[in-house]
Amino acid sequence: MNKDQVLGAFIFIVSIVVILVYIWLNFFTPWSYLVIQITAAAAIAGVFGILAWIGYTLATTPPPKPIEEIEKEVEKELKKIEEESKEEKTSS
Repeated sequence: MNKDQVLGAFIFIVSIVVILVYIWLNFFTPWSYLVIQITAAAAIAGVFGILAWIGYTLATTPPPKPIEEIEKEVEKELKKIEEESKEEKTSS
């Protein structure tokens, strides 16, 4: 067995144990309401935490250059290369 298989088996076993403990806590203990509250709070915090990160990234990232501006820069570079190659041909 290689490391990936051992890690996979460990993750599988831990997942099954967590599922069984969660079901037991939800249906066979007096703490079921608290478990549901914690689960709901974690789910909401996770989803809206990711949305907040996406919003922050969109708000703080500068917009890309317009295509027209990029095309002008490419044209300038091409003209510069053409001029350099012409100068090389005339000097040789």
